[in-house]
Amino acid sequence: MTITKAADIVKTAGGVPLKEKLQRVERLEQAKTFALLAPLLLFIVVTFAAPITILLFRSIDNPEIAQNLPRTITALSRWDGQGLPDEAAFAAFAEDMKEAQKNKTAALIGKRLNYEIPAIRSAVIETGRAVTRMTSGPYKDAILKLDPLWGERSTWATLQRDGARYTSFYLLFALDRRLDADGHLRRVPGKEAIFVDVFLRTFGISLAVTLGTLLLGFPVAYLLASLPVRTSNVLMILVLLPFWTSLLVRTTAWVVLLQDRGVINSVLLRLHLIDKPLELIFSRFGTIVAMTHLQLPFTLLPIYSVMKTISPTYVRAARSLGAGPFLAFWRVYFPQTLSGVAAGCLLTFILSLGYYITPALVGGPADQMVSYYVALYTNQEINWGQASALAFILLGATTALYLVYSRVVGVDQVKLG
Repeated sequence: MTITKAADIVKTAGGVPLKEKLQRVERLEQAKTFALLAPLLLFIVVTFAAPITILLFRSIDNPEIAQNLPRTITALSRWDGQGLPDEAAFAAFAEDMKEAQKNKTAALIGKRLNYEIPAIRSAVIETGRAVTRMTSGPYKDAILKLDPLWGERSTWATLQRDGARYTSFYLLFALDRRLDADGHLRRVPGKEAIFVDVFLRTFGISLAVTLGTLLLGFPVAYLLASLPVRTSNVLMILVLLPFWTSLLVRTTAWVVLLQDRGVINSVLLRLHLIDKPLELIFSRFGTIVAMTHLQLPFTLLPIYSVMKTISPTYVRAARSLGAGPFLAFWRVYFPQTLSGVAAGCLLTFILSLGYYITPALVGGPADQMVSYYVALYTNQEINWGQASALAFILLGATTALYLVYSRVVGVDQVKLG
């Protein structure tokens, strides 16, 4: 007789089969576990998952034209894209603009179109005012006289395309691309093409900061792991001390140090090592130095936690077998620290991608990272679609790099302690 059949036969004092009793107890334990985790799960969904999902959705959301120019979009759906639309489309546009003027949404329509057609916002507002005085048609000739933009095929092609409920415009523009009047993918012209360089700059600065923290943090972590406990604890306090002050305070301290008449330049001038102040502030150098200082503990601590678990007998055994100090360190000790190095570098790189305050205060105009433009489009331009698109691409690029890292190194090899 198997254990399962025995559990079906054996009954408790109350006459309930033992198997059923065990299942009830298991379900009760699962319910208790879920009840304990439910507040945490709800907190994560409300404060993390839901806002990120909404943010990413805004990168393709396109309600302005579809909601405020419904008659125009319906009329343009019958337009073949050649020449200018017919009188019916212009009449529908006039009726929609009258309604928009009444609802005070003409400026919203102009703002959305202005993302793709420079200077059209004022034309839309003026057209909204003008059509309210038009009592009857024909509307086409009257609207064409209001502004030259209404006589361009590209304007109506853009209006037709923007009538879709969802758009790829923001994501394409974040990659310095856009669709022309014929629907062909083109690179944005001249000075508008900035975002690819911004992304490359962001990843370049983050990589430089990661390498800088590794070069500085690895020897310090090795020293902390090798010293006696009392001494290493004192030094560890110095490593953790920056965490007791805010990021803004630490960044401001670097402004004081790096400015033209700051501490560093003043000392170098007094020592006659330089003839004029070095350009340390508002530069790429200052940005990387300040960020390296701020991120150093995040790289150092995972490396230190792994080094503390490495027994010194391994190196002594290598030395006893004839290996020199460097060879014993490089072939025996260093490979065992790679999990901590990987964890620290990955953490620092990802955190550096989102830096905003430090590049804004210490860096120059050519040193701003993606987060600066996300804040710019959110707070000043009030263009949530473009801000969401930049955040979406940064998240996507970070995720792709993480997947590559996971495939090459292996997440199971990463240890934080």
